[in-house]
Amino acid sequence: RSRAALKMLAFAATVKQVLSTATTPTVLASIPLVTFDGEKATTHEFVELNDPVMGGRSSGTWSVMPTFGVMDGEVVDVPSLQAPGFIKAAADGAFPDAASASAGALELEVRSTTPQYAGFRVSLAAGAVAPPYSCAGGGSIPLSRGCYKAKFSVPAGDGWHAVSVPFASFSDLWSPATGEHTKECSEDASACLTAKKLSSLQRVELWAEGAVGKVHLELKSVSAVPAAPHPNSTPLLTVSSPAALAAAAAPAAATTASRTATRPPAPFGTCSGAVQKQLRFGISGREQPTVPVPLPATESLAEAVCCDNRTVAYAEPRFLYQAPDIALYSRLDAGVTTFFDSVCGLPLFRAPLNRSLAAFKADTDEHGWPSFRTAEVVAANVVTDVKSGLVSSRCGTHLGSYLPDGAGPRWCMDLSCIAGSPAGSPASQGTAVTAAA
Repeated sequence: RSRAALKMLAFAATVKQVLSTATTPTVLASIPLVTFDGEKATTHEFVELNDPVMGGRSSGTWSVMPTFGVMDGEVVDVPSLQAPGFIKAAADGAFPDAASASAGALELEVRSTTPQYAGFRVSLAAGAVAPPYSCAGGGSIPLSRGCYKAKFSVPAGDGWHAVSVPFASFSDLWSPATGEHTKECSEDASACLTAKKLSSLQRVELWAEGAVGKVHLELKSVSAVPAAPHPNSTPLLTVSSPAALAAAAAPAAATTASRTATRPPAPFGTCSGAVQKQLRFGISGREQPTVPVPLPATESLAEAVCCDNRTVAYAEPRFLYQAPDIALYSRLDAGVTTFFDSVCGLPLFRAPLNRSLAAFKADTDEHGWPSFRTAEVVAANVVTDVKSGLVSSRCGTHLGSYLPDGAGPRWCMDLSCIAGSPAGSPASQGTAVTAAA
């Protein structure tokens, strides 16, 4: 062959190689987020939590085998609500950047002996100021955006299954009572799990929620998997939709409706007087009755939870004390803090006593509400119905629940109801009641 012909063949081969390279899609690798192999970047400690509201009886455990974690338990109806409770396992920490998979899915490597269970869910916290609070509120209460939840199911069979949960199916707007989405990502771009959010994940949770039944779920890994590129696509660039980018760029606006404080109507009001106007720990800023019961918008959270018997089966939002506008731990007194009735100003609890501040915080963090032990109760001012679990003050304010655990008697209190100032002080607005020492 002539030299010119050889050059032409070489040129044709080069063009073919270039075209092949240009039209071969770049496949992005999956990004491990959680494993149980000891790898530092992906090994996280999960903590099991149960539905604790008004005697909730759902129970679960979390254990770790050599190469996988196990969530085991049973979801049952909460007796006072006649609705399913939940169990979940949660891990906090720094997770690998998963932004490049935003158009793809979360992949769970799982297996289950209860594949028929209908309430499996997974949630990812990102951009949340207080992840436990956000993952208890689901965006339905102030400052609780940033915990994105989605459903999944597990195929039957003894082997491991790769279950794909598209990131587009997650939303951070869901009901804390049922776990069901109140807005889908497709309906509201602000509810979407964007690339920006996936770049800085804060928390991973596994749930069994919204359906009664036995639960056994084994988890081997959690990964972020990029979307598969089109065979004829140019090299893949992962970008968010314009709506998602706009939502990520625009900060969520917190709005607080102006209101005039009102007491619950006579048939429902249980308190001896009005809630104090200047509650401590930032509670006065919670002007809306964020409970799953239809109430007048003019009732504040404290008025609804502490003084309205229509909400007796409910509590303030779990982990409220961690919300950025509350931040209870930063507001505690040096040494021992006294907690006063939000209506009449009686002293109710003093903590920590007979234990360290760290132990008080750990107890509270484990259960999701301020938790007190026997030595910390001002017994003369606190009325505990051991049978029903209801706890009130001597002047009639509902305070929370009596929920003993393995460590003994425990008073699990709504911070909204123990955020008052001492009776007679300038900040108190409650009914005058003689305080017990």
